[in-house]
Amino acid sequence: MLIGVVGKTNVGKSTFFKAATLANVLIGNYPFATIKPNHGIGFVKIDCVDKEFNVQCNPRKGFCIEHKRFVPVELLDVAGLVPGAHEGKGLGNQFLNDLNQADVLIHVIDASGSTNERGETVEAGSYNPVSDIEFLEIELDYWYMDIIKKGWEKFAKKVQQEHANIVEALTKQLSGLKVTEEMIKKSLEKLRLTAKNPETWDEKELFNLARELRIKSKPIIIAANKIDIANAEKNLEELKNKFTDYTIIGCSAEAELALKEADHENLIKYIPGENDFEYIKKENMNEKQIKGLNFIKENVLKKYSSTGVQDTINRAVFDVLKYKIIFSGGIHNLEDKDGNILPDCFLLPKDATALDFAYAIHTNIGDKFVKAIDGRTGKALGKEHVLKHRDVIRIVN
Repeated sequence: MLIGVVGKTNVGKSTFFKAATLANVLIGNYPFATIKPNHGIGFVKIDCVDKEFNVQCNPRKGFCIEHKRFVPVELLDVAGLVPGAHEGKGLGNQFLNDLNQADVLIHVIDASGSTNERGETVEAGSYNPVSDIEFLEIELDYWYMDIIKKGWEKFAKKVQQEHANIVEALTKQLSGLKVTEEMIKKSLEKLRLTAKNPETWDEKELFNLARELRIKSKPIIIAANKIDIANAEKNLEELKNKFTDYTIIGCSAEAELALKEADHENLIKYIPGENDFEYIKKENMNEKQIKGLNFIKENVLKKYSSTGVQDTINRAVFDVLKYKIIFSGGIHNLEDKDGNILPDCFLLPKDATALDFAYAIHTNIGDKFVKAIDGRTGKALGKEHVLKHRDVIRIVN
């Protein structure tokens, strides 16, 4: 799974990425601080099943803190976007092409309205962040449109002359964008294009198709950043009222980064996504550090229940993509051959079966699948059994 972190320059996009991954990235208060895409590992957070079994898990990937399991996901921070990106303005073509393989996009915007359309710092509240959501949609829609239109006449004529399946042909053409056959089929049916000769599709119909496929293959969640700055709270409510189809989460990437760095230095104890932290070595901190952390506690954590960064990643994966996490039950008593307890868990699509889980572990395990065992009930499960979020499953070969 790949999560693309996108947005205008200078809205805190790279700060969000660093807060989520603690990767060493360039953060600058000027346009195009990010030029080449940054790859990093973030985490989704769930209640670990180990507590139910009165054990402590030993993750091979990710980590577990006080029975909160953090499962790795890949994040990609791309170059900042400006209006006209699909026409090559700013770093537009690079930005868009970097997003080809993303499964979901986190769109970071400046909820305080202190960054204009060109990514320049302006007085807080002087810019309406509503415009940012609208222009990202437009840029992505035209990006898809441009890809569909490349050689369209020749493509459409060939489909017609060879009586080819338009769904299969479009799937092949757009596979680089992670557009599936099912997405194309549903889009064509919705737009009533299935009965029409593709040579007759007009500009508007092609654009509508591009938009439908973009929505399906690159779903977006909004991270309304800088929520601790004046005007941000009012703007957040306006955004939620206007864009009811989106999940919009108020967040402070700077607050999350400060908390994680303080935790890393053992100054505080902080579990990402929680609504509080605990001082450990307050005597080693200066007045400025304490004042900053107290500001975060009162104006971010208490007010919004979290910094929003972990919540945004979680909801992108679980609410937008509707993925689920399945724990491997090991060989015996939740242990693997090395004695590690619940060492692995896997992110799978919502309709994943026991056989899909077996293949996620290893191809050979999938090929030799005999049955699955529910780790809670001991019940045997067939290969077509659809698994539930947080199931504990042992595969028998």
